[in-house]
Amino acid sequence: MTTKSGAQALVETMIKYQIKYVFGIPGAKIDRLFEELEHNPNPDKPQLIITRHEQNAAFMAAAIGRLSGQPGVVLVTSGPGVANLTTGLVTATAEGDPLIAIGGQVQRDDLARLTHQSIPNQEILQPVTKYSVEVQDPNNLSEAFANAYQAAVDAKSGAVFMSIPQDVINADVDRSIMQKNPPMAQGIPAKAQLADFAEQIKQAQLPVILAGMRASEQGATQALRDFLQKVPLPVVETFQGAGIISRDLEQLFFGRVGLFHNQTGDMLLKQADLVITIGYDPIEYEARNWNQSRTGKIINLDSVAPELTQEYQPELVLQGNLADTLAALAELFPEKYQLSAATQQKLQALKVEFDQKNIPPAKSSAAGLHPLEIVQKLQQHVDDQMIVTVDVGSHYIWMARHFRSYQPRHLLFSNGMQTLGVALPWAIAASLLYPHKKIVSVAGDGGFLFSGQELETAVRLQANIVQLIWVDGYYDMVRFQEQTKYGQDAGVKFGPVDFVKYAQSFGAVGLQVDAQHDLQAVLDQAFAQTGPVVVAIPVDYSHNQELSRDLLRDQFY
Repeated sequence: MTTKSGAQALVETMIKYQIKYVFGIPGAKIDRLFEELEHNPNPDKPQLIITRHEQNAAFMAAAIGRLSGQPGVVLVTSGPGVANLTTGLVTATAEGDPLIAIGGQVQRDDLARLTHQSIPNQEILQPVTKYSVEVQDPNNLSEAFANAYQAAVDAKSGAVFMSIPQDVINADVDRSIMQKNPPMAQGIPAKAQLADFAEQIKQAQLPVILAGMRASEQGATQALRDFLQKVPLPVVETFQGAGIISRDLEQLFFGRVGLFHNQTGDMLLKQADLVITIGYDPIEYEARNWNQSRTGKIINLDSVAPELTQEYQPELVLQGNLADTLAALAELFPEKYQLSAATQQKLQALKVEFDQKNIPPAKSSAAGLHPLEIVQKLQQHVDDQMIVTVDVGSHYIWMARHFRSYQPRHLLFSNGMQTLGVALPWAIAASLLYPHKKIVSVAGDGGFLFSGQELETAVRLQANIVQLIWVDGYYDMVRFQEQTKYGQDAGVKFGPVDFVKYAQSFGAVGLQVDAQHDLQAVLDQAFAQTGPVVVAIPVDYSHNQELSRDLLRDQFY
């Protein structure tokens, strides 16, 4: 058999596994693999995307995983290159995004020595990944990648890591390349469980669905929509469940829950005598936030077994393929199911009240625009096929509560880790997958500069991104919570940035909303541009303390 280098074997394996993109930054311990990715003549090889920081490369790879269901790949060198992956990998693992990370390592006979960039790669990244391995034999490279791919996509999806010593990636390989394995299929629960599930829905007075991150997978979302056409139940989304409810089912949508226990969805969950969690992960919104002191039953439907806590002990647990299970469940409702007339009437009144919360106040502030005005104007510019990525900050709460999305995984949040800096890298990844769509990224002036250097990457790739920056001069999500707890704040103010000049310095278009340039006109201009556009918007967060205030009424009935 013809020999090849470890780098050649790994790239050929990526081709077999239909990897489309590899993000990263090169270095001496892994440069042979970068050489192979750049110069391999195979037209099906992955596209190499060089980034400006390893953490952002990991965010981009994770976004490929979230949007496509297939792992993105991030490739970095040894030492700090590997260490810089940590935040990106823990975010992907917590939030269910399939990702394969590959890191360079010193050659094998240096592993036990205190040498340049020698760190325990495998051990450092094991706690933040599903699977972490250091490949000690070049003939194992293809197998290691195959197992990494399988671990990344298997429920619960997440990040995996391969550490490759320099002499392993450079050495000869004489084994054949692994073929892509078929995905592991899940079945549906037992008939008796499904019958029990259907009967509990029929007997409940107010059954409510809590749709979580795994319900936003394409097949699961479509099956849930089909089920709701036949069995119209009120639905509450988690932040990562955004977009599960389509426009034609909007009458069943009662908002998103996360962070503070004061939303319409929180009230419905509290009053429900049956909560049906579908693809729900506790890292999105812990059960102690929505299930404490309630007395109704819980049915858990998911592709993974639930984490059991004092606050989350479902009466019925069904594990299996979400789409197939929902389809089978729908068949147990031969005639169209309806809630009682009294319950429907109360839900309709609640729905009107809920929708009114999206209307911004009539008066504007000299300090900046009300968050609801920004959300409303952005909503008018975004169609259902556009992908909107949202960073973490006060703006993230306003967007999660008030921005409507009607396609799954088209409104992206970091909810498990609430990681600053994700929005722009995610938007760059989305623009690669959907080059003909306008991609929108929303950040605060604090979080934007965690990854703002990737604006150069966006310009280089000619990414069709509108980047909104809500400007107030504070880490305001921390600020308003400190003010609520202590009556004052600390460590939350930073200096100003001219974001127009910042954008222009990278070759992007920079626009400023001010007294002479209103938001509507600036957004019209931004969405008419091609390539990256940065829009700076002064925001008035003086109403933020209302975000955490208990606004729930005691009873639904």
